[in-house]
Amino acid sequence: MERSTYVLVDGENIDATLGTSILNRRPHPTERPRWERLLKHLERAWEQPVKGLFFLAAHGELPMGFVQALLAIGYRPIPLSGGPDEKVVDIAISRTLEALKDRDADVVLASHDRDFVETLTPLVDGRRVGIVGFEEFLSGSLRELFERGVEFFDLEYHVEAFNERLPRLRIIPIDQFDPNEFL
Repeated sequence: MERSTYVLVDGENIDATLGTSILNRRPHPTERPRWERLLKHLERAWEQPVKGLFFLAAHGELPMGFVQALLAIGYRPIPLSGGPDEKVVDIAISRTLEALKDRDADVVLASHDRDFVETLTPLVDGRRVGIVGFEEFLSGSLRELFERGVEFFDLEYHVEAFNERLPRLRIIPIDQFDPNEFL
């Protein structure tokens, strides 16, 4: 059986970061990520099949157009419901990460949320593990996993998931800083 990569998308987290921290408003449909580009990017980068799981909190009506679009581009939408105090998407992603411990597969998490560190860390056991998001908004706890070999894919700069550049600052690693760019 061919090894594959599971991509777990915390859509609420990515959308909230995009809206609240980058655009300072609700994103327009044209400003949202082109999620099929993530699957294609990871398939090329890790040279193996990719299975996309997109977790959605279903508080009332589901956006059926979005669900149908996810299906059409290769994701499996996972609509979830629960009590008002339950973070259903986080619970489901954590359970999925735990279940992946018993599978011979690699995993990529699309989220900035430190709540996943506990269930993601045991997967850093020789398999490939990646995180997708916006670098400057990634929690410090997730960032610490890079020292253990976890790869990071910036949704805008590496994956190129947007049709237009977003209004944000690029963090420059000190070894790549050239003051002439700013003078």
